[in-house]
Amino acid sequence: MSSCAMHLGYTTNSAALSTNNFAYVKRSVQGTAKAIYVFGIGGLKRQALTEEARKDMMENFPIQDNQAFVNITVSYKYTFVLPFFMQNKCTVSASVVQFNPMH
Repeated sequence: MSSCAMHLGYTTNSAALSTNNFAYVKRSVQGTAKAIYVFGIGGLKRQALTEEARKDMMENFPIQDNQAFVNITVSYKYTFVLPFFMQNKCTVSASVVQFNPMH
């Protein structure tokens, strides 16, 4: 049996942090989802896997009013056990900021 892994990922932002009107509440909250494929069959498509990981993150750290997820990172780890088995693990991580109320 031999195996190998490959990592992919990207970062995006969901809120404008151009002014000093926020404070970090929590850094590096995350959620994960996994899919297993045997002979290339099974598991979730990449978009569905990402959505499951995002939902897991939101369940792990539900945000309150005036809060937002920022600096969102989505990464994928593909693990292959040749030639039959592949696991795709998606991790979505972010920081949470609290915006100052407007007066």
